[in-house]
Amino acid sequence: MSTPIGAARDITLRALDVLGAADVLVAEDTRTLRHLMEIHGIPLAGRQVIAYHDHSGEGQLQRLLGLIGEGKSLAYASEAGTPLISDPGFELARAVAAAGLPMTAAPGPCAAICALTLSGLPSDRFLFAGFPPAAQGARREFLADLAGVQATLIFYESPKRLTALLAEMARTLGGARQAVVCRELTKRFEEVSRGSLEALATEFASREVKGEIVVLVDRAAPEAASEATIEAALDTALATMSVKDAATFVSQTLGVSRKIAYRIALDRSQG
Repeated sequence: MSTPIGAARDITLRALDVLGAADVLVAEDTRTLRHLMEIHGIPLAGRQVIAYHDHSGEGQLQRLLGLIGEGKSLAYASEAGTPLISDPGFELARAVAAAGLPMTAAPGPCAAICALTLSGLPSDRFLFAGFPPAAQGARREFLADLAGVQATLIFYESPKRLTALLAEMARTLGGARQAVVCRELTKRFEEVSRGSLEALATEFASREVKGEIVVLVDRAAPEAASEATIEAALDTALATMSVKDAATFVSQTLGVSRKIAYRIALDRSQG
């Protein structure tokens, strides 16, 4: 069950129904869940509230599976946002699925999607990459692996490491690449900063940062296809397509001029 990432009123009506009806309440942070229920006037009515977090262990997991197996309805709530997105609920959901037990989701707030909506960056394809490694070498390698991905990249980061992350992104991904830093989404001091990685790295190096952070980076510029690459793609396409269709297909796939693709396809078909 998704919970608000800031504003308490962002909870869905369905989530309130789930909290009110579940036999057992499970939460990453039980204090946060109790407070949320108090805000919305949902009584505990003597129900169990069980903590399940990164350090809960196998015993707690088996306990929860046993309760579901007994026919009890469990509602799991993340501390903030959608369960399983950088959240220990992943292990619980995987175990429930593996056991063949019934499970459904009550969708709602998610910091990654909220940030993508506000960013102004392309949203037709995106990759949520989670928290980058804290160590410099591991972080550089992590970013290098993502450098050519043709999708908007989304990261979560600690405010204490934001400056180092932006500086490393500028070096590894390219300082001119467009990016967005979202801070304290849906909260009182919400802030969205847009610009090149180089500009953002300079901006945040000179200020103190607090709160929850989401960093988004525009996709890499596509590499221009060489003539050899176009010829190879056309040879494969021409085996099952007409010259016209092969040229159109390769043009769209490689992002090259259809006129050029058609000319090469014609030469290859007549060669």
